[in-house]
Amino acid sequence: MAPGPFRGTLAAPLQASLQDSPYACLRLGVALILMTVGGVGMYAMAVALSSIQAEFGVDRAAATLPYTLTMVAFGLGGIAMGRLADRFGVVAPTLFGGASLGLGFVAAGLAPSLFTFALAHGLLIGLGCSGTFAPLVADISMWFTRHRGIAVAVCASGNYLAGAVWPPVLNHFFDAAGWRSTYIGVGIFALAVVLPLALLMRRRAPLPSLTAGPHAARKVEQKPLGFSPGALTTLLSIAGVACCVAMAMPQVHIVAYCSDLGYGAARGSQMLAVMLGAGVVSRLIFGFLSDRIGGIRTLLTGSVLQGVALVLFLPFDGLSSLFAVSALFGLFQGGLVPAYAIIIREYFAPTEAGLRVGIVIMATLFGMALGGWMSGAMFDFTGSYRAAFVNSIGWNLLNLSLALFLLRRAQRGAQPHFQRA
Repeated sequence: MAPGPFRGTLAAPLQASLQDSPYACLRLGVALILMTVGGVGMYAMAVALSSIQAEFGVDRAAATLPYTLTMVAFGLGGIAMGRLADRFGVVAPTLFGGASLGLGFVAAGLAPSLFTFALAHGLLIGLGCSGTFAPLVADISMWFTRHRGIAVAVCASGNYLAGAVWPPVLNHFFDAAGWRSTYIGVGIFALAVVLPLALLMRRRAPLPSLTAGPHAARKVEQKPLGFSPGALTTLLSIAGVACCVAMAMPQVHIVAYCSDLGYGAARGSQMLAVMLGAGVVSRLIFGFLSDRIGGIRTLLTGSVLQGVALVLFLPFDGLSSLFAVSALFGLFQGGLVPAYAIIIREYFAPTEAGLRVGIVIMATLFGMALGGWMSGAMFDFTGSYRAAFVNSIGWNLLNLSLALFLLRRAQRGAQPHFQRA
């Protein structure tokens, strides 16, 4: 790739003045708010699942379809939004995402059937979420060098902060005003908040210099960890699918699971908030960890711990024990998705960050969509969630195996060339 107009002698002063600066920290704060608001589209269906099932008179698997379409659109949109951010800056996908998210919630609130409700979730809400996730993560990775891991973790925590904040808020308004009025209100709120904040992100990120030089950079781009860039991106994507199929069972179905156990949707919403609130803490901890041990080892650590938490769901179904296991699950799995962004920044050129982060985030969201649907289908087939938990453990073992494989490749001598770029 030819050098841009800001490379060379002007690049170092530009980076020194902008990267790790107070402006970069302010930008991180804005990104955190944007992702927290945008994350409502990912968690609304977890709270609305029982209401949607009752409203439209369908089974659990069919009621999960809007969530599945949301995650698929979220993932596919992430590739387009990442590419858009690489070319025009992060403000373009964020503006698009905010508008799509707001209009999608309003349309879903007015939907006369499950089909139109699912279309609003997939075509509008899912695409809206994509504009406030992968592009922001990729953008923030460009604004920090010394503490890139924790900066990416703080940004990505907005996704889990949304999960901690939105479920109890949505559950309250569902009870007070109904799910339709709540959806419309959320859409108006998203339009009023995201669009103005997106304009604060207009400054383009400084492109980091390559620490290994242009020739080494070209070599690493061709054979990261001994793979072609496409092959490594594919492996990371498969790992992302596997970890998020496993992750989806508790995140998507914990509210319905609590209702089935007789604890009620309100308790389930509180449990989901505890789980994802713990996920915020987890992402910060794993962010510090990734700055010290790298992205691959962070991914492996998170995979092991997530597997342990999933196993604990099998013997414990009391209310107090479920709260405890949900909190552990949040603490153990929160660092998985940000680890993929760190790995990409370690082994790929920074000019590819938006696109490749978007591809891998798409895979993780496809995993969430597949896992959410599979868990609902297994519940319909067996009448309980036990088989769904066992299925999640199996997918987690696949993720763990891939993380071990990548670590062994890294230990053979292929070292990241971009981690301090």
